[in-house]
Amino acid sequence: MGAVTLFREVYEGQWREDKAHGQGMYQHADGSKYEGQWRDDKQHGKGIEIWPDGARYQGDYVDGKKNGHGSFMWADGSSYEGGFSNNEINGEGLYIWGDRRRYEGQWVNNRMHGHGIFTWADGRRYEGQYKDDAKDGHGLFLWPDGRKYDGQWRDGKQHGTGYYVTLAQEKKHGVWEDGRRMRWLHDEAAGNHNAV
Repeated sequence: MGAVTLFREVYEGQWREDKAHGQGMYQHADGSKYEGQWRDDKQHGKGIEIWPDGARYQGDYVDGKKNGHGSFMWADGSSYEGGFSNNEINGEGLYIWGDRRRYEGQWVNNRMHGHGIFTWADGRRYEGQYKDDAKDGHGLFLWPDGRKYDGQWRDGKQHGTGYYVTLAQEKKHGVWEDGRRMRWLHDEAAGNHNAV
C-alpha cells in the first residue's frame, strides 16, 4: 500500500512494479475519483467512479474502460443499468430518464438499436424495432385510451403498412408514409389524412 500525490491528483492503494495494481483509489484534480481494482495502471475489474456533479458509475472495467455490466446515474436523475463496451452503452439494458420515460432493450454505441420497449409516464408504450435511436422496422404502439398501431416504422414515424385499432376497437388496415396515413386498404379513395 502506498500513496502518491502528483499535481493535486492522488493515488492511494496497491502497487506492482511502479504501477497501480490491485485495490486502490485515484482522486483527480477536478474532484472526480475512481475507487476499485487496477491492473498495470489501468482501471480493471470492479470499481466505482464518481464525478463532482454527482454522476456515478459502478461496474466492470477492462483495461481502463467501462466494459461488462454496470450502472450509471447522471446528475439530472437519469439512470442506466446494463451492458457496456469500450466506455459506451452496448448490449441489453434499462435506461430511465428523469421524467420517468424508460427504454429496456438493445443498445449499440449509446443508441437504442435492435428490439426494445419504450414507455412514457402518461401510459403510452412502444414495443418493437429501433435503429439509431428511432423506431424503425416492425413495432406496436399503444395509447392509454386503448388505441393501437401495429405495423411498419421508419425514422421514428409510421411508414408502410399497418393495423390501427380505433377508440371503438375497430381494426383498420392502412398505408402510412412519413407518419401520415395515406389510405385505408379497403377504401382506396380515402386520400391523405394525418396519422393517428
